[in-house]
Amino acid sequence: MAKIKAEQGQRTIVGFDFGKKYIGVAVGQELTGSATPLGSVKAKDGIPDWPSLEKFINEWQPHLIVVGLPLNMDGTEQQLTLDAKKFGNRVFGRFGIPLEFQDERLTTADAKAQLFSRGGYKNLKKDNIDAESARLIIESFLEHQYGE
Repeated sequence: MAKIKAEQGQRTIVGFDFGKKYIGVAVGQELTGSATPLGSVKAKDGIPDWPSLEKFINEWQPHLIVVGLPLNMDGTEQQLTLDAKKFGNRVFGRFGIPLEFQDERLTTADAKAQLFSRGGYKNLKKDNIDAESARLIIESFLEHQYGE
């Protein structure tokens, strides 16, 4: 896949909130420092439905992929951390797009709180939570990159 080079600060980023059954997807822009939730991809024991995932990659043509890293609260790794790293490595191997990992501690709780504040319980569907978590992962990555 031929990529158009973009300067740092102007890249499009696709973010993933890894899960064993669902992987949340969002897209963000370095220029605006913001991201938008897109939905989720079904997974079977952490292996994504590759055609669905590829549709997001083809549609958004990202310059960078960010995968959330589910660490324990004390910063140590757990089995899900290793699974998320394996997922990220598979995505990189398949698409060859530069990839970064981002600490995602508390993003699910934060996503639920933000969704609830915008739409109550009806907004707390699994697909919404996963995609919102992916959005927060991208925005957290951008904040750490640019210190905003």
